[in-house]
Amino acid sequence: MEEFKFKSVNKLFEKSFKENWDRPALSNYQGVTLNYNDVARRIAKLQIAFEQCGLVKGDKVALCGRNQANWGVSFLAALTYGAVPVPILHEFKPGNIHYLVNHSEAKVLFVDDYIWEQLNIEEMPGIYVVVQINTFKFLYAKNEQLADVRAHLNESFGKKYPDNFEPKDVNYYEDSADELALINYTSGSSGFSKGVMIPYRALYSNMNFACYYADLPLSNKSQVVSMLPMAHMYGMMFEFLYEMVLGCHVHFLTRVPSPKIIMQAFAEIHPDVIIAVPLVIEKIYKSKLKPIIDRNRLFFNMPILDKILLGKVRNELVNTFGGKFDEVILGGAAFNPEVESFFKKIQFPYTVGYGMTEAAPILGYAHWDKTKLYSCGQCAPYMQMRIDSEDPQTISGEVQVKGPNVMLGYYKNEKATAESFTEDGWFRTGDMGIIDSDGFLFLRGRSKCMILGPSGQNIYPEELEGVVNNVTYVVDSLVIDDHGTITSLIYPDYHTAEADGLSREQLEKRLIDSLPEINKELPKYAQIKKMEFLPEDFERTPKKSIKRYLYQRN
Repeated sequence: MEEFKFKSVNKLFEKSFKENWDRPALSNYQGVTLNYNDVARRIAKLQIAFEQCGLVKGDKVALCGRNQANWGVSFLAALTYGAVPVPILHEFKPGNIHYLVNHSEAKVLFVDDYIWEQLNIEEMPGIYVVVQINTFKFLYAKNEQLADVRAHLNESFGKKYPDNFEPKDVNYYEDSADELALINYTSGSSGFSKGVMIPYRALYSNMNFACYYADLPLSNKSQVVSMLPMAHMYGMMFEFLYEMVLGCHVHFLTRVPSPKIIMQAFAEIHPDVIIAVPLVIEKIYKSKLKPIIDRNRLFFNMPILDKILLGKVRNELVNTFGGKFDEVILGGAAFNPEVESFFKKIQFPYTVGYGMTEAAPILGYAHWDKTKLYSCGQCAPYMQMRIDSEDPQTISGEVQVKGPNVMLGYYKNEKATAESFTEDGWFRTGDMGIIDSDGFLFLRGRSKCMILGPSGQNIYPEELEGVVNNVTYVVDSLVIDDHGTITSLIYPDYHTAEADGLSREQLEKRLIDSLPEINKELPKYAQIKKMEFLPEDFERTPKKSIKRYLYQRN
């Protein structure tokens, strides 16, 4: 295996900013565009503010807001200062945001104003200043001295750079391989949140993979549409950080990425590569292609017509995605087998990768013209992968990995960190799979049971179940992804309800009527749409845990 040689990530950003000074860097779709010199200037101002607020290397800076150009500026300002960014998904409930800000020990919070309105500063006693992302105004300062920092920031900037701000003035903190770069929380609930400590080596290794191994034709003339949440590693790494190192132009959608908005953006921007979750592609397949296939099913069975029609469908699909891209890279969840086999049949340039937050994120990948159907690629460069099974090619076992992409551990959670590594130092992914003789990974199930939300959000069933189980007459519940619908399977307490004068039908109606109250406690992307009732208890393990795999439907 090739030896891993680390380079400072922040120095890569520094080099890119200097070389691409007058090129466009970050745009809000149908809004403002910042060139690399604009981003560098805003970073410089924020770093003056950090210094004057008493921030030192290693201090935590939380970010909670929608994808937008200034989110990118704020993140890079913290990272290249030597602080530790802590991205928080803006859709989390206020109580969750308070918890994550406190747990991470953040001293600065960048936030959208509509989120700030729901927060209580008294619940976050460690915060020095709260900064509005879109304007960089201070929404809160712990004392007058800190408030003065913002009031005199332009003056301070002018004093530090009296002869204009130029490329030579860009000088970023030089990081080292095993140093903590950022903390990425896997969830928004205090009971389940794990702060993944991602080192700089993991960021560099992922960037190096994208540049030299993924064979993506990106350069400082490339356009990329960013539609995945920046608070998750998949979107952050491959729709933002890597592009900034290359000098690409990143367009943030800034709103809920519905298929209509995504298609509109693709048609206008013509991205060079597309990073997406399978759900986006599946929706496009169902809405645009399946009706055509169903209407012409007879013709698709005639060899000559079949070839012509498939070619037309492929061209239509390529144009739908902007017509210029090299490939569509999918990740974050399993791809619907029916859709995947059809895309393979028409030779649509897609590939399914494999990754997780704990690997920042890449673990498996193969270019679209080299991958195998239903596989999620081969082991990423510099990484090792093994299957914990007596016959890894035929018998599923846990996927375990080792190498520079792997996290340092979970922040302030030694027990969870210890449990996630084997005795001989391999990271336990919790996913089950096999690896064939050519080194291609085929996942056979996710023992962690995470559900991927419509825009790439991580949904952890245990959190939703915690809310459902609080409802009167619920003995236990299991939340599943029922072919795109979040469904709660419930074992109700029929016996107690009957003693209270409720028939089976009345009890089930009462539980269904409780759905709006349940969903009030859940983020919009994690709303439970349906309830189903079990006549008897779930099947359980000797430890009395529900045998989840028996109830999965996807």
